[in-house]
Amino acid sequence: MSWRLKNPSVDAWITRTGGMLAPVTFRLPDGRQVQPFAIAPWVGEKLPAETPPLIRTLRGDFFGAPFGGNGTPWRGERHPPHGESANADWGFAGATRGRDETSLNVRLACEVRPGTIEKRLMLRRGHNAIYCEHTLSGFSGPMSLGTHPCLRMPEGEGSARVSAGGWEWGEVVPLPFEDPALGGYSALQTGARFESLAAVPLANGGMADLSRCPARAGFDDLVMLVGRAGRSLGWSAVTFPDEGWAFIQLKNPEVLRHTLLWHSNGGRHYAPWNGRHRRVLGLEETTSYFAYGLAESAKPNALKRAGYPTTVTLSQKTPLRVAHILAVAAIPRGFDVVADVVSVPGGVVLTAGNGKTARAVVDVGFLRG
Repeated sequence: MSWRLKNPSVDAWITRTGGMLAPVTFRLPDGRQVQPFAIAPWVGEKLPAETPPLIRTLRGDFFGAPFGGNGTPWRGERHPPHGESANADWGFAGATRGRDETSLNVRLACEVRPGTIEKRLMLRRGHNAIYCEHTLSGFSGPMSLGTHPCLRMPEGEGSARVSAGGWEWGEVVPLPFEDPALGGYSALQTGARFESLAAVPLANGGMADLSRCPARAGFDDLVMLVGRAGRSLGWSAVTFPDEGWAFIQLKNPEVLRHTLLWHSNGGRHYAPWNGRHRRVLGLEETTSYFAYGLAESAKPNALKRAGYPTTVTLSQKTPLRVAHILAVAAIPRGFDVVADVVSVPGGVVLTAGNGKTARAVVDVGFLRG
């Protein structure tokens, strides 16, 4: 079951199970239509009963609370991968449809750690954007959080360009991401640090360019871009120069501190992946310790010891609002890769590495409520 949210600029579907956003069609001002989100190839197939709902439904963007695999319990709490928010059935809580604004509200009562998550998705007239808001109420204690857009990459090797703003350094996941004995394969050097997406150490020597997608067919890898403090606007982006548009994700970096990049290109050969989840990029904005889960994020870890938060602290008395914006923008011929995103009256300006610019109509003020 899915709900539909639509206006002249955006046509979006949201699954009841996991509250996942996809398929989504954005209509650019020149009439072109783009569909940035990936849907797992096994969706709709008959899968083993023990398959988590997250995997059964896997697509588009979803909210992880607690974000991560959650294989290790935390003080008696046994959360599913990426939390109940990505696995349980959400309940309809209302909708609005007006000339300038259309919204969907759904609600989830969590059981593992009692509390309520309110999800509000909103479209605005003339904006090629989806405004996403999650409000956590009634919870207490540490929590890892994250968004999880899964983007479909084009077939041309390296034809899409990946970038993000405001990070101190990058690090490959510190423990092996995949196990060849189980049919999983990774290419990057475990635990390697890097200063540029264009030069990330490979396990077998040499460097990989993570600023270009798709690449490294037959491998799945995960890296974290550690967020710098003091930013007013956080962003990540994928540019499609050959197609003339860019995807951008905007966030409040005080709530979602870091960026995870999951390069999924056929590296998982166990069911239901079976080597067929290819040319997908996870562009994930988080406050977490990589994608391990709540226990690893709440306990002492290398990032926390270095002064970088890996959880937020929830209070029963004060709800936490987590907002992010998913948007697309037309780009001019020759625009190579998003190098900066700056808030201006009425939207944001995207500046390319080669100096060309594009503009997106978006309400950045939504991020801080």
